[in-house]
Amino acid sequence: MPQRPTEIPLPSQPPASAGAITDVAGIEVGQFTHTGRPTGCSVVIARDGAVAGVDVRGAAPGTRETELLHPSNLVQKVHAVALCGGSAWGLDAASGVMRWLEEQGIGLVVGRGLVPIVPAAVLFDLHVGDTHIRPDAAAGYQACVDASRAAPAEGNVGAGAGALVGKLYGLGRAMKGGIGTASLRVDGVTVGALVACNAVGDVIDPDTAQVVAGARTPDGTGLLDTRRAVLAGLPPSSPLAGTNTTIGVVATDAVLTKAQAHRLAQVAHDGLARSINPVHTMLDGDTMFALGTGASGRTSDMTTLSVLVAEVTARAVVRAILAARAITVDGMHWPAAHDIGALRGPRPTGAGGPR
Repeated sequence: MPQRPTEIPLPSQPPASAGAITDVAGIEVGQFTHTGRPTGCSVVIARDGAVAGVDVRGAAPGTRETELLHPSNLVQKVHAVALCGGSAWGLDAASGVMRWLEEQGIGLVVGRGLVPIVPAAVLFDLHVGDTHIRPDAAAGYQACVDASRAAPAEGNVGAGAGALVGKLYGLGRAMKGGIGTASLRVDGVTVGALVACNAVGDVIDPDTAQVVAGARTPDGTGLLDTRRAVLAGLPPSSPLAGTNTTIGVVATDAVLTKAQAHRLAQVAHDGLARSINPVHTMLDGDTMFALGTGASGRTSDMTTLSVLVAEVTARAVVRAILAARAITVDGMHWPAAHDIGALRGPRPTGAGGPR
């Protein structure tokens, strides 16, 4: 067994729940957060396998085992999906996930052995602290050890630990991102999402169209509104391509074909587009996975599933921001949504709602 990495206490949860991806039967989540700097990984596990799809919309992705998810390719089910900080280095965490799954007897049977199928995606958080500290195989393994059906922690944990948002006008005016989850249940079928938001753009509450977090004004005390700033002709700074990215997983207990899972991964990006602006830029590697456990034994019409998938994805993004807490690393301070005076007041309606 790999050496257990150091862990830190999880932050307290935000007051209201929007459900969780673990409300989907057959889904577990485990997370690991490093102590040396804000980074980590989040693992979505389907012990019995799940039909899977993926869609990459950002122009600077970092991924592993995504090509096999295309509907025309052989492998029908995956056993976990890893969402990781650490940029390309973080892909190593998936190896630890594979090792843990193999020890549990979970994987694709190949003769006398098993090959656990673990697609992964990463976000860039290397500008937050020591770049030599990043998720590795031991971190991925430990996330699996700690996995459960309980609602996962949100905010500054796992893949969201080092996430920032609103970076189009420079890191110094950005805010804290994070990881969030949500779920909905309609007609006996549950759909959930887990999203780590590290976007170059602002995060928007879809129900109010208000900016929740993003690029701040030059004095740092309010929200700039990146979309309006760009439309007004304010030139962005020159952020390094690929230093952003929103990654996530949507899951359902409905029975899906591989083609349907692929379509739902595409639809999940509609949820990103409702809650992040700008999104899918040349500076982001936005990637969404879709899983169908089939545990409900029910099929559902694709229009209904598509509505649910887009909705829970958008809610999970907003949850990630509402759960985030400010951090200060190497003299750089990034406030969270609740730290900005303009945001004090009622909780945005887009973060909750019926389950």
